[in-house]
Amino acid sequence: NSTERRNFKRGVLPIMGPILIICALILPANFSTAFLLLVTCMTLMFVAGTRILHLLSITAAGVLLFVMLLGIASAFPNVLPRVSTWKSRIASFLPESEPEKVWDQKTGTFVIPESSPRSEMDLQRNYQVEMAKIAIHRGGMFPNGPGRGTSRNYMPHPYSDMIFAFIIEEYGSILGGLGLLMLYIILMFRILKIASRTEKKFSAYLALGLGFLLVLQALANMAVAVNLIPVTGQPLPLVSMGGTSLWFTCIALGIILNISRENKLPPSRSNSKQAFA
Repeated sequence: NSTERRNFKRGVLPIMGPILIICALILPANFSTAFLLLVTCMTLMFVAGTRILHLLSITAAGVLLFVMLLGIASAFPNVLPRVSTWKSRIASFLPESEPEKVWDQKTGTFVIPESSPRSEMDLQRNYQVEMAKIAIHRGGMFPNGPGRGTSRNYMPHPYSDMIFAFIIEEYGSILGGLGLLMLYIILMFRILKIASRTEKKFSAYLALGLGFLLVLQALANMAVAVNLIPVTGQPLPLVSMGGTSLWFTCIALGIILNISRENKLPPSRSNSKQAFA
């Protein structure tokens, strides 16, 4: 009941234990997937009635453990080899510091070197992000037309992580960018409607969790393409090319459609309250 869900020992710990174990197993191979899964689970717990104070306490403990894990990984690199990748992605996302000036004997002043090994290495590391920026800039507000984008020809695997930028290049920021974003928002509202009609609590939370995870994954992919967050490697559901992501998306939508099929009764206020009580 709702009283047990608000109790930390009997309602929160039995749920968070398996969640943290699963996320800890995913973390060494894919940090972004573990983070999205943890956010989705905590969102469902909040919707189910868990106290915000309990969720904040778990978040603070998780951040502390993650910082300790980074410290251990820095001392022992073989424990988490992916930590170096995380650091490089965050470093490439942060604003570049002013390059070190060198003394020029000809002019008698300190000057900024035109090129350095570090800047060339950063350019190679940021190649995907820079090409995505170029694609969005070329797209503009209005569409150029399908197949008229050229940035994808200079980038390896353009149909995976950065496909949102190339959609904007061909279809414009309004139709390609906002239009695709609205489709995911409509999908989420539709899933919320399905969950509100469901009488079984498990089915309602299952549909809500799967839908929230799909939309959150899409928002993460779009945020990376427009350089709002560091590169995560998350694909764009139903759009990006990839077998594993497509399998998960189809299975999730199939489960949601099956839950919708079971909703034979018309939507009512009582059913909505019962589902999320």
